[in-house]
Amino acid sequence: MKARIPTRLLAGFFVLTALPLAVLAQVPMMPLGTTAQACHAFAQRLRSVDEAKCLALELRADAGAQSGFPLVFKDFAPRPANPDAPRILMIGGMHGDELTSVSLSFLWMERLQTERLQPFPWRVIPASNPDGLLARPSRRMNLGGIDLNRNFPSADWDARAMDYWKRRTGSDPRRFPGAAALSAPEAQWLTAHIAAFQPHAIVSVHAPYGLLDFDGPQKPPRRFGPLHLRQLGIFPGSLGNYAGVDLGLPVITLELPHAGLMPSPSHARRIWTDMLTWLSENLPKRAYSVWHPPLLRPTGEERPTDPSAHLSAFLPTFLRRSDSPHDQSRAPPPVWSTE
Repeated sequence: MKARIPTRLLAGFFVLTALPLAVLAQVPMMPLGTTAQACHAFAQRLRSVDEAKCLALELRADAGAQSGFPLVFKDFAPRPANPDAPRILMIGGMHGDELTSVSLSFLWMERLQTERLQPFPWRVIPASNPDGLLARPSRRMNLGGIDLNRNFPSADWDARAMDYWKRRTGSDPRRFPGAAALSAPEAQWLTAHIAAFQPHAIVSVHAPYGLLDFDGPQKPPRRFGPLHLRQLGIFPGSLGNYAGVDLGLPVITLELPHAGLMPSPSHARRIWTDMLTWLSENLPKRAYSVWHPPLLRPTGEERPTDPSAHLSAFLPTFLRRSDSPHDQSRAPPPVWSTE
């Protein structure tokens, strides 16, 4: 019997510029606000965010949260220029009540803006759940009551998401996975940006557990500054499950010690420098001109232009599920270029 590929799973691979229009059209949206309005709202909510510095970043917005508040991001080029450098996606504020994750993302954007030497192209999404952030009080979920970190289209979502929510969390409303995967416009947008930006690693900033988490087939880092490795496992619909297990990308989760109190400047600096060191040592020296997830990367000199041609070869292993959150046997290790 021929294996069938879950449609949601393929969306992250192959639907690039078309995905935002296709999926975002399914959710009624309010008129999109401006990035200037976003900077004003962030500065009003977070004392650590300066409105003038936010405006100077020249943030971009190509979609809105459920309320219409702009979902903003910023791209930073490597210095010196390097078109072959691997790309890093940073996501802050997935849970709206984790204020420091947004503040630290803005702090690091200011650093990327002024850094004279930095090796990677970055796309930084500082506040991926602005409706939750700006609520009074701030709340974990989006405006529709969905936990974005349970709404990604992981391969096990249909089979496990609702059962896990009911049995393991007691139907905790703070962890509601949504009526369907990608039912939250913010999760749709993040998935679209993963497909469009094609990152080689994802950094997700959270709080308040004070640890370093990691998902993906690579050997995890042991510590970044004061954050020591403690792998929490994966959940149906989580980013680590979708991007780390299903797509085979390294997903670094920085769990800051406090949701409302920023780490000291020295701790923030050490986390940053340790993270850059690990990325420099563990990502490919040259990115492939045609991106495909690590599980689908060719070996040797072969460079297919159609990643879907290689998907079928990986399907039996790739779609095999396990009850163990740390079982990576279903995903062969990626083949990184060391050129």
